[in-house]
Amino acid sequence: MFYIYCPYCGEHREEEEFHPKGQAHIERPKEPEACSDEEWGDYLFFRDNPRGVHHELWVHAVGCRKFFNVTRHTVTYEILETYKMGEQPSITADSQNQVAAASRQEGVRA
Repeated sequence: MFYIYCPYCGEHREEEEFHPKGQAHIERPKEPEACSDEEWGDYLFFRDNPRGVHHELWVHAVGCRKFFNVTRHTVTYEILETYKMGEQPSITADSQNQVAAASRQEGVRA
């Protein structure tokens, strides 16, 4: 079992209280009526499935019942951060790659 920090409750709670709801930060088409069937289908059904850092939408189903975002590493299952709806993540795949590259460089120098 692991604990997840709810940014609204301000505390770590057991994972059973939360439910993942899919990829975060999906932008709805500005004019859905103007979308082709293929574009609309892509919006509704296709999601990223990266190996590494991924932003997900979760709900604190048993607690405050609010939705929030989680930045999680899909290989290690490590939760890197949680943040409220409407906020932007401070950790991205690009920032994680830069940290990894810098640590590899230090390893080469040592």
